[in-house]
Amino acid sequence: MNNTTFAQPRSRRDFLKDSTRLAAATALAGVALPRVHAAGSDLIQVALIGCGGRGTGAAVNALKTSGQGPIKLVAMADVFQERLSSSLATLNREASLAPQMDVPPERRFVGFDAYKKAMDCLKPGDVAIFATPPAFRWVHFAYALQKGLNVFMEKPITVDGPTSKRMLAQAEEATKKNLKVGVGLMSRHSRALQELADRVHNGEIGEIILQRGYRMHGPIGYFSSLPKPAGISELRYQVQRFHSFLWASGGNFSDFYIHIIDHLGWMKNAWPVKAQALGGRHYRQSPEGVTYVDQNLDTYAVEYTYADGSKFLFDGRCITGCWDHYASYLHGTKGSAVVSASGDCGLPSRLFKSQQMRRSDMLWESKVPPDEQDPYQNEWHDLIDAIRNDKPYNELKRGVEASLVTSMGRMAAHTGQEITFEDMLNCEHEMAPGLDQITEDSPAPLQADANGRYPVPMPGITRKREY
Repeated sequence: MNNTTFAQPRSRRDFLKDSTRLAAATALAGVALPRVHAAGSDLIQVALIGCGGRGTGAAVNALKTSGQGPIKLVAMADVFQERLSSSLATLNREASLAPQMDVPPERRFVGFDAYKKAMDCLKPGDVAIFATPPAFRWVHFAYALQKGLNVFMEKPITVDGPTSKRMLAQAEEATKKNLKVGVGLMSRHSRALQELADRVHNGEIGEIILQRGYRMHGPIGYFSSLPKPAGISELRYQVQRFHSFLWASGGNFSDFYIHIIDHLGWMKNAWPVKAQALGGRHYRQSPEGVTYVDQNLDTYAVEYTYADGSKFLFDGRCITGCWDHYASYLHGTKGSAVVSASGDCGLPSRLFKSQQMRRSDMLWESKVPPDEQDPYQNEWHDLIDAIRNDKPYNELKRGVEASLVTSMGRMAAHTGQEITFEDMLNCEHEMAPGLDQITEDSPAPLQADANGRYPVPMPGITRKREY
């Protein structure tokens, strides 16, 4: 679900200086690189870059495609040693995966340049998994393009306009090179939502006039953060707690809400063209009375508008003790639909002939075979099938667009302004420039004030950028 990969080599971008490059090359000089697959039916090697929960899960899903042909995990990388070690232990505990685990100590890389070292263990046509905070996605993908690697990258893809433009150009380059790119918007690989989309696009509930999406629950992940403790650099602290910082993840809005925003755009077969929104910071202290320093709002309410004037209303909340609701809905001129019954794409999806969504009015309910009910696994089967059979497969442009639409709603709430798709794409505020040069000694993209607090959105005051 979430990029909870904080271990995410978020910073592994260091296209280090020549001396560092030389050191890396020297370190790899004695490493035996495993054999690459030579044809569609041969061995596919995988490198995991970002060893948090989502990255580990993606690695499991990748290895479980072995029914399509041999596949092995051969390298791992993270900024944090403890994350890599924990991920490796988790993978090694799955006895069924043991024959596909080939990650000796010399192919376990830690540091801000670890992403390069892991990809250097692959050959053209192999697969790199990017499960780091999205701020580093363009940096890692640039290196994958150089290496001729297929890629699976977690969402979100971008958090601001400049990096979105960069990655749209990269998407075109990947297509020209015939590289396969999967994006972790797994709703698109839900067999229930695929059938629902076909039915909706065929007019079974008429024209869509309203969409509703909700993700409301208590704080999770790194939603809120206390002041930086001693013993960790500012950069590492922000990378570690990526949900708390807009530059790293787009905050909880982008990381938590993109799935519903993406799949409702899919159901409409269009992207919203503008958004207006509001939000608030209500409970900003820990139970011990220490003030949180993160940049997130506790509540968000966004009104997205499509080109035809129809609306998509999205509500998000991270507050303990409130009514929890996590689902999505459609309303058409001839009926309504439950898109996700629970979570980002929870079964079953349903169509109704009325707006009541009662069982007596139900027209259809999804039925998915047990072996296809996991959309996280489906997206890997689809990607590996495209690699092995050389099918066109590049989800990156759509992933960037979904990220932009998500950022559009976030920026509308954070600035108090109506924001269009073009406003978001052309916003010049790159939240973390220079990530391709970052090293262990680099300053953090966001600086705290004398009290250890970071700039927060100030709607109506800060109107051209989010902080």
